[in-house]
Amino acid sequence: MVGRIAFFNSTHQEDSSLNKVPLTLRGAEKLREELTHLKSVMRPKIIEAIAEARAHGDLKENAEYHAAREQQSFTEGRIKEIEAKLSNAQVIDIAALNPGGKVVFGATIELEDADSGDTVTYQIVGDDEADIKAGLISISSPIARALIGKREGDVAVVNAPGGTREYEICSVQYL
Repeated sequence: MVGRIAFFNSTHQEDSSLNKVPLTLRGAEKLREELTHLKSVMRPKIIEAIAEARAHGDLKENAEYHAAREQQSFTEGRIKEIEAKLSNAQVIDIAALNPGGKVVFGATIELEDADSGDTVTYQIVGDDEADIKAGLISISSPIARALIGKREGDVAVVNAPGGTREYEICSVQYL
């Protein structure tokens, strides 16, 4: 029985090191900025609002108190969420890499749609950073998976929910 427990623990430890989530340097900086804002600005404001609401008397029927406590709960939850993301993040500085022209995590890629001739530019980022309107696509998205490992001039076939699309890679940059 002891051997089994030791095996489980060593396996569990190895798996936890593999659970690192990729995050760009810019994405990590944004999370750190939000964390700093929540801790140094929002937390003190909420504490002040709770103290002020308590001064008004009966807490059972005090809407200001309950609203402040709800905001405190949300803020503390977001702080824990950000801290967990940062502790599980593998921050990748794309500018420090030398991927040799390949599409990799963090790369900015200009694509031309083979059917329409339209061009789009995307940066491949972590799941938490993705924002298609800002040109940031998740590493786990179908288009990013089709692009990884390709080079400028290659054609990527993307199996998207709307059907199969082909994109020619016009440029790959590491910004």
